[in-house]
Amino acid sequence: MIDMNSSISIKDLNLNFRLYHDKGQSLKEFFAGLLKRHNKSKYTEFRALKNFNLEIVHGDRIGIVGHNGAGKSTLLKAICGIYCATEGSVTVNGRIAPLLEIGAGFNVELSGRENIYLNGAILGYSKSMLKKIEPEIIEFTGLAEFIDTPVKYYSTGMYMRLAFAIATAVHPDILILDELFAGGDAEFIDKALARMHDFIDSSSIMVFVSHQPDLLRRLCNRVIWIDHGSIVEDGEPDVVINKYLNNHAG
Repeated sequence: MIDMNSSISIKDLNLNFRLYHDKGQSLKEFFAGLLKRHNKSKYTEFRALKNFNLEIVHGDRIGIVGHNGAGKSTLLKAICGIYCATEGSVTVNGRIAPLLEIGAGFNVELSGRENIYLNGAILGYSKSMLKKIEPEIIEFTGLAEFIDTPVKYYSTGMYMRLAFAIATAVHPDILILDELFAGGDAEFIDKALARMHDFIDSSSIMVFVSHQPDLLRRLCNRVIWIDHGSIVEDGEPDVVINKYLNNHAG
């Protein structure tokens, strides 16, 4: 059942990473450095997200654009709880289905069928629920012939089909997608888009990072342009996408 109160609230979020400079330092040298009272720092702080504020409400389909390294994937991981805030807060109401890295959560030695149960358990599905939806997952992927083959023999496209089918077999409250369709074949993309439109019709939240403007225009009611960890524009898809593309033309 979809949570009609699903929401994402990000307030004054700062997220820092440490960039280490001496990658060749031995373990002995590391501990010797710890004992030096005035040891010079071997790292610098990099702020990936800066004073970031964002409110996403039930029914929003948010597209995110920005150059590589702008902070798009970092934002998604902060929403999913993979990264913790250095300062500020991220509050999520609703069950998240994250599709951030194709095949993340898969055991490559296990078959596609076994990974349905493994990945489904990670997403919070019960074993009885997975038994019920297993036939539909397999049918949607079109991988019946390979479902009992270890996934280490799967192509990227096959990984994509299986991961998407598992994550979306039961409608999540919040669907998080990071460049999901890169490299996908046209038939699968059409099937996936149809399923995502079902989510939209159910008024779930979707947050979608993509470098494909046409997909963002088709799927989103709002687009956010991120640059160097901050929001540049937030508004109507055509307006924001055109500004972003004009800024990066040439």
